[in-house]
Amino acid sequence: MTATATATSTAVATATTAVAASGISPLVYILVTIHVLLGLGLIVFVLLHSGKGTGLSSMFGGMSSAATGTSIIEKNLDRITVGLAVGWALTSLILMMVYRPV
Repeated sequence: MTATATATSTAVATATTAVAASGISPLVYILVTIHVLLGLGLIVFVLLHSGKGTGLSSMFGGMSSAATGTSIIEKNLDRITVGLAVGWALTSLILMMVYRPV
């Protein structure tokens, strides 16, 4: 039991030392991960948008609104895309302030 506990504590100490030696905060790793996921999500949702009369709403046969000409699916798709874009921009700004290369 103590050999396993010693090996685990040694691995944690080594990982902590590696992060401290590189001079990069663990927060930066978390922010970069979130930033990449937001970027990938943004790419996917932009590609889902309609173009020239076709798109997600026509693919699922959604009923379009008579007043605006867009369906509820497209409105929600727009909201999600804007939310991802704002999140990506915020993580860009935070990374610019937090990340200091060695």
